[in-house]
Amino acid sequence: MHKIKVLVVGCGNMGASHARAYQQLQGFEIVGLVSRKAESREKLSISLGGLPTFGDFHTALKKTRPDAVSINTYPDTHAAFVRAALEADAHVFVEKPLALTVQEAQSLVDLAKEKNRKMVVGYILRVHPAWSKFVEIAQTLGKPLVMRMNLNQQSSGEQWYTHKQLMHSMSPIVDCGVHYVDIMCLMTKSIPISVSAIGARLSNEIDAQMYNYGQLQVRFKDGSVGWYEAGWGPMMSETAFFIKDVIGPKGCVSIVDEAKGESDDVEGHTKTGGLKLHRSNMDENGKFTFPDHIINTSDEPDHDGLCLLEQQYFLDAISNDIDLEGHLRDAVNSLRIVLAADESYRTGKTVML
Repeated sequence: MHKIKVLVVGCGNMGASHARAYQQLQGFEIVGLVSRKAESREKLSISLGGLPTFGDFHTALKKTRPDAVSINTYPDTHAAFVRAALEADAHVFVEKPLALTVQEAQSLVDLAKEKNRKMVVGYILRVHPAWSKFVEIAQTLGKPLVMRMNLNQQSSGEQWYTHKQLMHSMSPIVDCGVHYVDIMCLMTKSIPISVSAIGARLSNEIDAQMYNYGQLQVRFKDGSVGWYEAGWGPMMSETAFFIKDVIGPKGCVSIVDEAKGESDDVEGHTKTGGLKLHRSNMDENGKFTFPDHIINTSDEPDHDGLCLLEQQYFLDAISNDIDLEGHLRDAVNSLRIVLAADESYRTGKTVML
């Protein structure tokens, strides 16, 4: 079997997890690790048994001539790196978001189609079995749906440094929001019609035009509504930092986990531990007919396990010529929604989609 030669770009948290996934999958062979920081790429190389390392992406792309490129860098580099990889006739895995503008994202989708290359965007919740169950149950609750979600992160030290670097190009509701807006779209299967947002700049350490707290609100054609809240920084509260709750006429379903860790724990960003299902049915005395039910999800994959599932999907897409048109359409659509939220924050007006 021909192994797919993959170049891993970015050796931070996500890049390292994906590299470990490629190392486990028989269909991939890592031909290089790329990172601006020598320490991160050398550390990862050693942990994987000694792999070629590079400090420059374009040099690595030219020297390794990979079949696929895995892009796990800061968002402001994604579009240029994806374009270069596709122009080199490589398949692409790229962490979200695909680009910083809808137009750029769509142009990359068009280029992948023109080049007949597979491109997968890292929507990790889509491969998560518990989140898939969450979406499935939400779709049984009737319409309209009310979707309440947040992911606030109290960060300090290296985590706060990383957040500040991310905010050179995008706010928390854009960077993280694409995941949860994507989930909302899957739950409703309806067309988003408008977005509004509020936000606040809570630190002088970030750019004057940037904000490190935001909340967006989305309205859908079927009457469903959803909000998503995200904040980063040392001032953020650890109270109610993880809310994943969906309500419909027939009841509600929530992600619950009494053992949820701290907000800067990457495992806690995807971990569920359990789904609590409540049915609204009542008898003639006004008593609930069904007791609330906990669906145990404690056997869910950890973060590395989820990255392994993502890369298995990438491998299948390449090996079995899976049609990714819907996947890429959804990736562009979720980006369109969160960028509209950013526009709403900056203008103070609701944005019609």
